[in-house]
Amino acid sequence: MIIAVLLGFLALLVGGCVCVVWAERGGPRWARVVATVTLTASELLRSSEKKRRRGMNPGSQGDD
Repeated sequence: MIIAVLLGFLALLVGGCVCVVWAERGGPRWARVVATVTLTASELLRSSEKKRRRGMNPGSQGDD
């Protein structure tokens, strides 16, 4: 069961990356929407990771 969930997640991840590339080359509107969602989710994950790292080591300076 967990293998099926991981494969589904991997398929969504690869599909999102394909839509980002396709949208850059002028793909259809739905591909641009999927690309926007993919890039937004990526940015949210990146910012949450930065916040988590800052919380674990509050005395150090970030490289922002």
